[in-house]
Amino acid sequence: MIAITFVVIALAEVADTSGLVTLVLATRFPARWVLIGVFAGMLVHVGIAVAAGSLVGLLPERPLEAILAVMFLVGAALTLREGLEDDDDDDDDDVEREVPRTRWAVAATAFGITALSELADPSQILTATLTAQYGDPLLVGIGALLGLWAVSALAIYGGNRLRRVVPVKWVAIVAASIMVVLAVISAVEAIRG
Repeated sequence: MIAITFVVIALAEVADTSGLVTLVLATRFPARWVLIGVFAGMLVHVGIAVAAGSLVGLLPERPLEAILAVMFLVGAALTLREGLEDDDDDDDDDVEREVPRTRWAVAATAFGITALSELADPSQILTATLTAQYGDPLLVGIGALLGLWAVSALAIYGGNRLRRVVPVKWVAIVAASIMVVLAVISAVEAIRG
């Protein structure tokens, strides 16, 4: 379950624009402190998603499967939208305005930007969906957190190189395809009862 969650969340996050924000922060500030802030922001992000998924998971099985199918489809659509958007968007304009003076200010800036940019993000919706589907918030949370942290570390330490090798568009298509398959499986389970 950790591995499945890791792969699904990592693929969704690679196709997301928040990795670009992380990369931009790391080009302006010391990478270690950006990573600390981003990791803390992702921890909050996953905590919210796991809590929401746990609440959804309390629903009876048939309606739960129907909701999960819809949530997977929404996650697929959002991932495709994020991955197919133009990479030249100026998402980093807000970052340029504030220049933190201490390493803790860098970490706090990275935390704030990450925590805000990840709200209602495809990876958050998917984490909530996987939590509701599998009913194991701890394992899903660990998988999601590791996936998000891995992608964030890649964004900081190798983002431009990775984007040259694997186009974001194709990562988004693969991630969305996996989510559509999961949506179909959930829909079939909802119909079967």
